Amino acid sequence: MEQTIFQFRSKTAKETFFLGEIIGHLIEREQVILLSGDLGVGKTVFVQGIASGMGIIDDVSSPTYTLVNEYSGELPLYHMDFYRLEDETDLLDLGFEDYLDRKGIIIIEWPELAYGFLSPDYIYVKIDRLADDAREITLEAEGVRSKKLIEGIKKNVSIRD
Repeated sequence: MEQTIFQFRSKTAKETFFLGEIIGHLIEREQVILLSGDLGVGKTVFVQGIASGMGIIDDVSSPTYTLVNEYSGELPLYHMDFYRLEDETDLLDLGFEDYLDRKGIIIIEWPELAYGFLSPDYIYVKIDRLADDAREITLEAEGVRSKKLIEGIKKNVSIRD
């Protein structure tokens, strides 16, 4: 299946949050988002926006040391960070497959170990630092559900240079 790609230039953390918030409004059950970018690039701000758009009122923080943060809402959100995991055994010990069965929204930072466990329907998000607070956020969709989400994002967000 062909990929669907959307690129967004964020000039501020607020705009990064805004893009996440739009995604949170549009997201549907069982969506998986794989999140990549250097440390301090705004991955948590992006996830905070998604959670806000989903109506989650909890404080959203990075799961770097807890590995998984769970948030309750109309749809549950599982925010994962696999940066400190060594191999797939650590992933299995975490109960990753059980999370996939829970039918919520899964966002994974540093997702390289997870690819072998995922269905072929996910959005890969790469956040690149351009300068100061400016970021280029690229979303690539694989699969029908994810392509539908990207098309919805395109309709709801203006592309800026």
